[in-house]
Amino acid sequence: RGRQAACLRRVEGDGVLLNEGFRFQVPGFRWKREGSGCAFVVGPQRISEILWRVAGADMTNPRDSAVYLLNLGEPVLIDCGSGHGLDRMVDNIQKAGFNPDGIKTLIMTHCHVDHVGAAPLLRSRFGTRLVIHEKDAEILERGDIRLTAAFCFDVDLKPLAVDRKLTGETGTLRFGACDLTWLHTPGHTPGSISLYMDVEGERILFAQDIGAPLLTEFDCDPEAWLESIGKLFALEADILCDGHSGAYGPKDVVRQYLEYCLASQYRQGYITGE
Repeated sequence: RGRQAACLRRVEGDGVLLNEGFRFQVPGFRWKREGSGCAFVVGPQRISEILWRVAGADMTNPRDSAVYLLNLGEPVLIDCGSGHGLDRMVDNIQKAGFNPDGIKTLIMTHCHVDHVGAAPLLRSRFGTRLVIHEKDAEILERGDIRLTAAFCFDVDLKPLAVDRKLTGETGTLRFGACDLTWLHTPGHTPGSISLYMDVEGERILFAQDIGAPLLTEFDCDPEAWLESIGKLFALEADILCDGHSGAYGPKDVVRQYLEYCLASQYRQGYITGE
């Protein structure tokens, strides 16, 4: 059931990145081949008027998650990668037209180190405030190398204190006149969150690792995950930003992607039964 909705294809020059049914504005888009043979996208990807992707495995370092920058009157980061690609990410933030010194808020969707490894570096360099759900804050604050998957990504994880712990099941983060809503969507980790906001009639959803396998070695919770993906279907987002594979849209493509994620968990045996 379902299919992966977005297959990124290259367009030469400054053009666009295309997926099925969605256009990304990509200033100066091109590929760069490293000595290792890895190809990287050079430059940030503009997804909407207020949204850019500034890091990812194809852009900054193979160990990085996707990192999104929202312009909410101030630049706000959604996740920050492993730290291995930090310099490239900072360069992309500048290319997108923002001063990295202005990155005062990092919202971490969950505790896995490919999403949070750069957090202490951002704090020390730019004074960035770290925000995460309390249930994953516990994992970071004790420096748990298993539940953060630090051992998988060659990150020397130290116990990390966070500045704001989100509590409960939902809430709103306000940036000037902009409201960014968060939802507790556990399953991948105990404190996973998703975020969404409505901009000029268009709903942008940060679902991050909703499609990741529910591995027992990281204490994933299939029952909680099923409830969480149900919440995301109900949001009927127009754009979905995934934690690894990029952005999906419009609305029918977002739904197809969520259906693909659901079917994949059944197909791989992480979820069984009806």
